[in-house]
Amino acid sequence: MAERYDVVVIGAGPGGYVAGMRAAQLGMRTACIDGRETAGGTCLNIGCIPSKALLQSSEKYAEARNGLAEHGIKISKASLDLPTMMARKDKVVTTLTRGVEFLFRKNKVDWIKGTARITAPGRVVVTGSDGGGQEIEAGVIVIATGSESIPLPGLTLDEQRIVSSTGALAFDRVPERLAVIGGGYIGLELGSVWSRLGAKVTVVEFLDRILPNMDRELGPALERVLTRSGVAFKLATKVVSGELGNETVTLELEPAKGGERETLAADAVLVAIGRRPFTDGLGLDEIGIARDPAGRVTVDSSFATNVPGIYAIGDVIRGAMLAHKAEEEGIVVIERLAGQKTEIDYDAIPSVVYTWPEIAAVGKTEEELKAAGIEYRIGKFPFTANARARTNADTDGFVKVLADAATDRVLGVHIIGPDAGTMIAEAALAMEFGASAEDIARTSHAHPTLSEALKEAALAVAGRAIHI
Repeated sequence: MAERYDVVVIGAGPGGYVAGMRAAQLGMRTACIDGRETAGGTCLNIGCIPSKALLQSSEKYAEARNGLAEHGIKISKASLDLPTMMARKDKVVTTLTRGVEFLFRKNKVDWIKGTARITAPGRVVVTGSDGGGQEIEAGVIVIATGSESIPLPGLTLDEQRIVSSTGALAFDRVPERLAVIGGGYIGLELGSVWSRLGAKVTVVEFLDRILPNMDRELGPALERVLTRSGVAFKLATKVVSGELGNETVTLELEPAKGGERETLAADAVLVAIGRRPFTDGLGLDEIGIARDPAGRVTVDSSFATNVPGIYAIGDVIRGAMLAHKAEEEGIVVIERLAGQKTEIDYDAIPSVVYTWPEIAAVGKTEEELKAAGIEYRIGKFPFTANARARTNADTDGFVKVLADAATDRVLGVHIIGPDAGTMIAEAALAMEFGASAEDIARTSHAHPTLSEALKEAALAVAGRAIHI
């Protein structure tokens, strides 16, 4: 007899495990299926969490070597113990994945380890690591299988010298020269880690700027800071081919618009050109689930596919590939199934790049507002004029507020600066409530704090910033 569940979620990443736990909270008998031995999906196991652990550790190492003397703290010699750093990263991952397992037990969600295949509406076959299979019946199936790295044609990943983000989280030594293909957030974050630890990092980006999907001012601003720290950039440049030698990986490059070719030699190469939906083995084509040309599952406003009883959320559908976006969708799809009228404001979902300085954004960019013909006003405030940034010696960057020219409603906030990822939460909340720039400007912000820069940028929308 097949086991029967009200909801079966395929994928135990942030979107999947949150959906499963919310379903259980609402009284639905729920199972969550994932092929990994540990819960948490890409984010907790080989993505968000281990990368942030290494970013934190590498920041401390760089500060110990270069940033403490001006505070009167003298360290004769700071040395790198990479195995210990990696062990700490692994411990953080283990702690958090076990935390998800605990939450499954607490919420009475059955966690089933194995590879899932949808054989028909309401029917899933799970194949375990031992090759054995079990059939499950489901009132509702939610696909939350996430995404995977996009390979670059001509470069075969071995996760040793030519690596995806997974391999770049597990180097056993610091590469002397690291080439990063792709100027998005993954390449820049991991490039920053290894640059701080001593690698000579070169970022190769096909477009003419890094972070091309963010507000146009942010990428060049971060490029200037990272260049000062020793990271090199080759923009508007295409990787034509790569050759793996005994000691060196040699990349052949040419200008994106064509021209004279050059070579770039590296000890390791990180391919970080983006991610794509991971749907291998799910049986989507066999049961007729519609997908778009990019391979994303097509859903309606309630996250329903064209096959009754099957839904999809997170990286496998259209939209930003963000863990917190998947979480919100996981909540919404379950609550709507329970008869609630939950909504998502996608304009109020922030995105963060965890370099230093951090970059964070929510809402529309200037380019999007111009394309839509929306009149807007700009307020900017630099961290050089913020007292807390000065005391912390973290003065790179600025806050930029975009507000509707007629109503003053906040349309977008873009930050490059210290702790931007934390600061953006206030802007997201303001947009969720439909606040105006005046609302932010009239809100008292504690002094001295970094968040005063957001207040000043909001004041600047009306041309009345105080501290500049």
